[in-house]
Amino acid sequence: MLRELLLSYARGQQAATIAVVGNAPMAPDAERAALIDGSDLVFRMTTFALDEPDAEPAYGTRTDVVVVHRGVIVSPYTFADYTSRLYLLAEPGRLFWEPETLPDWWPADLGFVPISNRRFVQPLSRLLGLSTDQHVWATTGTLVTYLCKELFPDAVVRLTGVSIIERPDQTDFEHAWGSKVGVTAEHRLDAESRLLSAWRDSGRIEIVQ
Repeated sequence: MLRELLLSYARGQQAATIAVVGNAPMAPDAERAALIDGSDLVFRMTTFALDEPDAEPAYGTRTDVVVVHRGVIVSPYTFADYTSRLYLLAEPGRLFWEPETLPDWWPADLGFVPISNRRFVQPLSRLLGLSTDQHVWATTGTLVTYLCKELFPDAVVRLTGVSIIERPDQTDFEHAWGSKVGVTAEHRLDAESRLLSAWRDSGRIEIVQ
């Protein structure tokens, strides 16, 4: 069902090419921005940035699916034009303690689709070598990449705007919009770096700088 729902937001109701755009700052690159916007399905997450009309292209402007969590720091782009997008809610903390209530700033007329912990979060944790009984899980970008390859195994999935692969020892995430945020205790970036690198090297995904 989730696959069909995602396809309804894709260009031409197909997903041969998928862009997963992380939040890391990226230098201007018109070719990268065009590659993102030319994808059949474009995922962005949490506190993301988009290209402004008077800026050099870097991040692209198209957004089909937004993946958020309950503690998201909202950027001006997170809920812009939200009626034209699909919103997925990542909530791995619900396995342990996370409340069901949404923040006060959530648009009153906006629904969302939860990402299944059993279908996606826990299998990914096992791939990362993490215990599903402990408060540890993947970052949103790695989760979205895994979800895309599980639902669209034949698609070309291009991951960009991520810093984990080259900098698994970082303690802060720099964001393209807003201040940097600390890497929270539930993440194991070294494990994610190894997994994403293995997917890249095997051709499972493409990394776009």
